[in-house]
Amino acid sequence: MISKFQIAYKNLLRKKARTFLTLVGIMLSSWVLVSLLGFNRGYEAALNHDIDNMGYQLMVMAKGCPYEAATMMLQGGAGLRYIEQSMVDSILKRPEVDSVTPILMQAFFDPNKGDGGGIAGYYGVDVATYPGMKPFLRFMQGGWFRDKTADEAVMGFEAAELEQRTVGDMIMVPEKNVPLKVVGILERTGTQDDGTIFVPLKTLQRITGINQITTIGIKVKKDADSTRLETELYKLPDVQVVSFSQVKQTIMKLIATARVMVLSIAIIAILIAMVGVINTILMSVLERMQEIGILKTMGAMPGDIFRLVWTETLILCSVGALAGILFAFVFARLSDVLVRRILPYAPGGDLVAIDLKLALMTLAIIVSVGLASGIYPAWKAGRVRPLDSIRSDG
Repeated sequence: MISKFQIAYKNLLRKKARTFLTLVGIMLSSWVLVSLLGFNRGYEAALNHDIDNMGYQLMVMAKGCPYEAATMMLQGGAGLRYIEQSMVDSILKRPEVDSVTPILMQAFFDPNKGDGGGIAGYYGVDVATYPGMKPFLRFMQGGWFRDKTADEAVMGFEAAELEQRTVGDMIMVPEKNVPLKVVGILERTGTQDDGTIFVPLKTLQRITGINQITTIGIKVKKDADSTRLETELYKLPDVQVVSFSQVKQTIMKLIATARVMVLSIAIIAILIAMVGVINTILMSVLERMQEIGILKTMGAMPGDIFRLVWTETLILCSVGALAGILFAFVFARLSDVLVRRILPYAPGGDLVAIDLKLALMTLAIIVSVGLASGIYPAWKAGRVRPLDSIRSDG
C-alpha cells in the first residue's frame, strides 16, 4: 500500500525545477537563520568572555590615593594613603562579589633610570588572586612567583626593556637595596602594566615595612548589580571607589542592539521562505484540481486531501531546513572570518557558535513556519468540489 509520504514525494517531483528552487529558498533561509542565531549566541558569549577578562570592575582605595601609575610616579610616591588589609575579607563576604585581590602600590626613586634618575613603580600583588584578575597578561619569558614571600619579580615589557633584564637576572629595589630575582617578563599590553614591576605582596610589605595596602581590586559576579555594590562600598569609611561598570553597560547595550538586528534579519529570512512555500504548494494544488476532484469522487475526505498536501509541505520544509543547517555547520568557520572582517571590533573566541541544540531549534522553527504556510493551500485543496474541478479543467 502506497503511503501518503510516497504520494506527496511523487507529486513534488512532477515540477522538479519549481520544487528545487523552493528547496533552495528554504535552505538559504534556514542557513541564514541558524547562522544568525549562532552569531547572536557566539558574539554575546565572546563579548562576555572579554568583559570577564578585563579583570576587576571595581577598585577600592583610600581617599586621596592616586590610581594612575603616572600620577603616582609624578608625585614620587608622596601622598600615598593606605587601607587595612582586613577590609579585603569584609568586601569578599558581600553577595555581589565574585573575587578580590589586594594590591600595594609603591614608587621608588631610581638614580640609574634615565638622565638624572627616575621613578620606578612597584606593585605588590597576591599571586593566588591577581593573575586570575588579569588573565590577559601573557608571559614573553618565565612566569609568576614561586610563593607569596619569594624575593622575586615579574617585569612589565617596557620595564624589562628599559633595564635590559631577562629571566634569571637580579634587580635591586631602589632606596631599599634589596635584590630580587627576575622570574618572568610580560608581553606588551599597551597599558601601564608595561612599565610596572610586580613582586609578591608580602615581599613588598616586608621591604617597605608597610603592612597595609593601597588598593583592592574587585571582580563582580556576572548577574550582580554592580551599581548597588558600588553604592554600598562608598559607605565604607575613608575610601573611594573607581568603577568600570559604565564600560560594561555600554558593551551590553551593543549586544542588545546586535540581538535586535539579528532577530529582524532572521524574521525577514523566514518570511521569504514562507512566501516560497505558499507559492509552490498553492501552484501544485491549482495544477492538480482535476486530480483532487477525482480523488474526492472516489471517497477521499477533505481531511485526507488536507493531510496529503500538508505532507508535501512537511517534506519540502524538512529537507530544505536540514540542508541549510548542514551548510551552516560546514561553512561556520568561513562565516566567522567574514564577520570579523566586517565588524569594527570583534572579540576573541568563536563568533558563530552553532551546536546541535541550536540546529534542532532552527529545524523546529522552519518546519513549524512551513507547516503554517501550508495551511491555506491544504485547506483550499480540501474544499475542492469534484464537479467544479472537472468542469474547470475541461
